Order: sequence, then structure tokens, then C-alpha cells
Amino acid sequence: MSELLNKIQSFPSGYSVVWYHDKKYGLTRTDFNNGKSIKLFAEELGGNDFISLNYYIMSHSERLKPCEMPQQRVIDFITEAVLFLPEKERLRQENVKAQSTD
Repeated sequence: MSELLNKIQSFPSGYSVVWYHDKKYGLTRTDFNNGKSIKLFAEELGGNDFISLNYYIMSHSERLKPCEMPQQRVIDFITEAVLFLPEKERLRQENVKAQSTD
């Protein structure tokens, strides 16, 4: 299994929020064919950017198929996006606030 597939599968099925280049994206992961085909669609929240791809797992290979965008852009997004966890974000903001008052 490739590192790229591991990262794709680390995003939960359904809707979640991720951070990418200091921006939030709404990400939807949908699995088809018993997990042999995965669709990811991410849309910048409050912006115009989006990422769209399909990933196919075949018996002897895997294939990334970006939807109307460069493959490297999709790879960068997958490898650099970080799952947004509300509790962690709250703690991060409290840390920033505490540091700014010191």
C-alpha cells in the first residue's frame, strides 16, 4: 500500500474539515466498490479553491486520477492537509492568546 493511499485513507469517510496552507477546507471522502475506489472533494471554506480526485486500487497497482487539475497539486494537498480537530484548535488559540499577553 502506498504512502499516498495511507494518507487518503486517514481522512474519515464522509465530511470533515482539514487545514491546508493556513486555510480551512471542507473535505468529503466517498468510498465505492468496497473501498477499491475513493473520491475526494475538498472546497476552501470562504474561498474559491477546490481539489477533486479519484483514487483506484487494482489488484496489482493503484492509480491517482485528478479531476481537471495538475497531479502534483493534488498530491501536495493530500500529503500536506491536516485533519482539523476542534479541541486542538481551541487549545491552539488559547496558547496564542496566552503568549500574546506575556
